[in-house]
Amino acid sequence: MKFIFEVRIREGYRAEDYADAWVRASELIQQAPGARGTALHRKIGAPDTLIAIASWDSKEARDAMESKHNPNVAEIIRSVAPFVDITPLGEFEDPEWVVLPPGVQQSD
Repeated sequence: MKFIFEVRIREGYRAEDYADAWVRASELIQQAPGARGTALHRKIGAPDTLIAIASWDSKEARDAMESKHNPNVAEIIRSVAPFVDITPLGEFEDPEWVVLPPGVQQSD
């Protein structure tokens, strides 16, 4: 499953600074069972808007990680909270089907 949210960087802060915090928190979160990786994308034409994607084996795996308080992750998130606005866009199941051009293999 994918957990997707939008991150808007406030004036005076840089996306690169948020990305640094994202990587530090993700390195800790990705140690949880079922974690499958994270990605942070910049919106074309809007460098202060990012989309963040966290991949998990299942919603249950992600919920289990969330239920265990990690003070280090909490501190990282708290340190950037004044500089960003985060909007959850949703939780999405892995696709039931993927259509790719001929000869292209799906990557995970």
